[in-house]
Amino acid sequence: MIPSLRDRWRALELATRPVHPDTEAVLEQRWAQLPAHVKTENQCLGRRTNGCEGTHGVFPRCNLACTPCYHAKEANRVRTDGAHTLAEVDRQMAYLRERRGPGQYVQLIGGEVTLLEPDDHAAALLAMRRHARKPMSLSHGDFDYDYLEHIVLHPRTGERRLDQLSFAGHFDSMMYGRRGIKRARSERELNPYRQRFCEMFARLEREHGVKSYLAHNMTVTPANIDQVADVIGDCRDMGFRMFSFQPAAFVGNANRWKHAYREFSGDEVWKEIQLGAGGHLPWHAFQIGDPRCNRTAYGVYVGDRYLPLLDDRDAADMRVRDAFFQTFGGMDFEAPHLAARLARAFAGHPRGLGLGADWARRFVARAGPVNLVRHGAQPITFVMHSFMDARYVKPAWERIKRGEAPPTDDADVREAQERLLSCSYAMAHPESDELVPACAQHSVLDPLENLELAKLLPVEQAPAPA
Repeated sequence: MIPSLRDRWRALELATRPVHPDTEAVLEQRWAQLPAHVKTENQCLGRRTNGCEGTHGVFPRCNLACTPCYHAKEANRVRTDGAHTLAEVDRQMAYLRERRGPGQYVQLIGGEVTLLEPDDHAAALLAMRRHARKPMSLSHGDFDYDYLEHIVLHPRTGERRLDQLSFAGHFDSMMYGRRGIKRARSERELNPYRQRFCEMFARLEREHGVKSYLAHNMTVTPANIDQVADVIGDCRDMGFRMFSFQPAAFVGNANRWKHAYREFSGDEVWKEIQLGAGGHLPWHAFQIGDPRCNRTAYGVYVGDRYLPLLDDRDAADMRVRDAFFQTFGGMDFEAPHLAARLARAFAGHPRGLGLGADWARRFVARAGPVNLVRHGAQPITFVMHSFMDARYVKPAWERIKRGEAPPTDDADVREAQERLLSCSYAMAHPESDELVPACAQHSVLDPLENLELAKLLPVEQAPAPA
């Protein structure tokens, strides 16, 4: 009886800790490994998160053609195979749980996720959750409602097997082959397809009570950079909770680079994002990895006004940011026993309670109490992810593998190596005991992986005509 009570007490104590000890340990390790140039007051890696995660080599094939495409040309020589996907997802997620702790976000990504059978898609998401990951499926969005329904409902009993879905839909005018619009001449022509995507998830909640978190992904090139603001303005109320933009990088299938792409800066893209958002987006408040890679702004719309949760120009808000890190650290706000964990967090850092209350007062004043009551608050996050040119990633990755410091005589390779060492988006390689940055995965490893997968999982050829 006594050992049983002691075990229950220990389990309760662990469950109500603000931060799981495994997460705490890997956060400390991550911070220690970060390059000095990113150990800034606003850095989330190693303090708040270990970064995002993604799958690789699970279903590389896609049924749309994009210009540009980040995937190696060998990807479409590999068939989509549910058994292979599930085995790889389980293997990679087990390794990520060991190396990164519980509660991290992971993307079910490859080629096109909806080429998986619905049962296999659902099983992959459930496997991710078993390994304490928070999964999001990445798709071009060109699928039907019954596919979603089959993911969330058990095929034999009709019972709900998933209570929530997170999906990122990638829509931009550089994509070829979408049903109903093989080639869009402008971003605005894709708005009905963006709307349809969001409406399917709204219907899923109405009919089955399955909630969703939707992100909008878009590759930015010189051909559509001047349409970024319109995409945000047109699509803001469709149901997306995040707008993510990726400036085009020279990675993947060289045959898909059909146009002459000029260089443009992240500042140019962010300017267009701010124009669409309707105001200042304070990406300096929180940094995730290297600022040359990622920019993120958290906020809400109150009516037509976008209000950042924390303004990087306000010293009082920055004190709140610092207190947030100190009070909560890597706390998972979606894990069970939230009230007890919050109580313990504030008990350890009571100053955070007062600063939080002061922030709430100031935020309500900024929004206007009447406007908040009338319009409510619609949360939307704006993100920009800048991938790197493969010709610099390859030598930088080779130097990292050899344990060499960044070069002093090659600025491009030096930058690439610094960014790889600060990467916030990793893929699991349990066979080599490595966490590989996404840029290195796509630039260096994908072509070789896909050649091997094409032997293991060749695309089934149609029989030759008699």
